[in-house]
Amino acid sequence: MDTLQNMRMYMRVVEAGSFTSAAQLSGATIAQASRAISDLESHLRTRLLNRTTRRLAMTEAGERYYHRCEQILAYVDEAEAEAEDAHARPAGRLRVHAMTSIGQHYVVPMVARYRQRFPTVNIELTLAQRVPDLLDEGYDVALVQATELPDSGLISQRLGTACSIACASPGYLERYGQPKVLSDLARHTCLQLISPAAGAGVWRFDGPEGEETVELGQTKFTVNVAEAMAVAVREGMGIGVLPTSSALPHLRAGTLVRVFPEHTMQDLQIFALYPSRKYLDAKIRTWVEFIREELPSALLLDGASLRQFVVPFQRVAEESPGSRTSVRI
Repeated sequence: MDTLQNMRMYMRVVEAGSFTSAAQLSGATIAQASRAISDLESHLRTRLLNRTTRRLAMTEAGERYYHRCEQILAYVDEAEAEAEDAHARPAGRLRVHAMTSIGQHYVVPMVARYRQRFPTVNIELTLAQRVPDLLDEGYDVALVQATELPDSGLISQRLGTACSIACASPGYLERYGQPKVLSDLARHTCLQLISPAAGAGVWRFDGPEGEETVELGQTKFTVNVAEAMAVAVREGMGIGVLPTSSALPHLRAGTLVRVFPEHTMQDLQIFALYPSRKYLDAKIRTWVEFIREELPSALLLDGASLRQFVVPFQRVAEESPGSRTSVRI
């Protein structure tokens, strides 16, 4: 039994004053209208209408039930209107999860521009170095970096590619020298950025000779946030690997220098993940469309900017027997 539909029919019968008129208004037969009221009365075990051949009259219980139906169906209509509006008009809270580096450098500026276009959407952004469970944690959209995505049943949109690079401070290179080949890293202090995409204790470089792997052994410093790693490298603690977005501001300022300028690391795809394509809420749909417009061009622009910093560091102190200290990992 469809209780809501039967409640609607009951209200129409009361308001129209007959089964015939109510049936005509509803596009139903007289038998269907009569059956709806009979089913309600059987379900409630209460007579709602007193019927004669000439007129209908609500019982006392029927009158109380009519007013309750009026309230309930008004709430149902309001809820349906809100749900339909959510599909058509972006509004309400949008919960977004992003990995820390892309969140800070790309997503936050995009949130500002998105809200200029859709001011009725309030964005709750969470940054963390992990891939969330969208359904269990209640996120609407997640931006993740990965070589590939596991089969999760989620909808994914590929947004572009980002890489990482090895960096050091000018002061560190003046003191310890610039490594010229990857094997030189064995005599340098290497700092490790811990992330879901990075293998522990291993740096994998892509360069002119293809993929090359360097095993770091025990490192002296590890951290899980790229911006913290940038500070550590800038302070001369050693050589570290940074995402392009985190490295570029420091390369432009001259506080960091690119090491192995012909090599990149951790080429990762960036994906937008969301639960379903069907009946997508307008705020989710417009956010995904917006980042698909903006993020790929931002990634390409940073990739082009990175090519400005391919000239090896030249300000290394003149080599003499006492001028360079080797620091083993």
